[in-house]
Amino acid sequence: MAVARIMLVEDDLELRTVVRRALEEEGFAVSGVGTGAEAMERVAAQPPDALVIDVGLPDTDGRDLCQALRAQGIQSPVLFLTARDALTDRLAGFGAGGDDYLTKPFALAELTARLRAVLTRAGVDGTVNAAGLKLDPTNLEASREGHSVRLTPTEFRLLAALAAQAERTVTRRELVRSAWPDGAVVHDNTIDVYLARLRRKLRELPGSPAINTVHGVGYRLQ
Repeated sequence: MAVARIMLVEDDLELRTVVRRALEEEGFAVSGVGTGAEAMERVAAQPPDALVIDVGLPDTDGRDLCQALRAQGIQSPVLFLTARDALTDRLAGFGAGGDDYLTKPFALAELTARLRAVLTRAGVDGTVNAAGLKLDPTNLEASREGHSVRLTPTEFRLLAALAAQAERTVTRRELVRSAWPDGAVVHDNTIDVYLARLRRKLRELPGSPAINTVHGVGYRLQ
């Protein structure tokens, strides 16, 4: 299955960068724009699987943007981001055709969970095929040839980082950046413990690729 394509409409460049990176680390393909006009142009060319729209855009209200998209027949689910938490604001968001509503400041984990939920309700399958494995970010599973294993969120992020660059050596720094929050202090032995668990789980899948150590550099899935 193709990776779920997300359009992030947020004028705050710093926030847009952080959210985009977080969603990409969770396996989504993310494009980011800063205005409603850019969003309209991009969506007209290729509708995404879902949109994350800031209500307070510099050139329009995000709810008006959603209504304009709906008027053009775009039915991709919309998750609003807003600093306003009044009931009237939330109702206005749903009335404009939105599917969910998240108030700033928010946890990236909650944004990811809510986005997966609206995609599931819309019938979008977020599974990804990579390195001979099927990775399911919703159920945190890796599967092959009818067999599957459950992973922890950190294990899943590590495996996704390796699978996305199969046959290439991924450094420890890259793995830390993919699997842990910014600023987290992650010791080498912590990475080793997680990779040991991943190796054991992958051995339960017939014919699955192996995680090989490239001494002094990092790891490679092959």
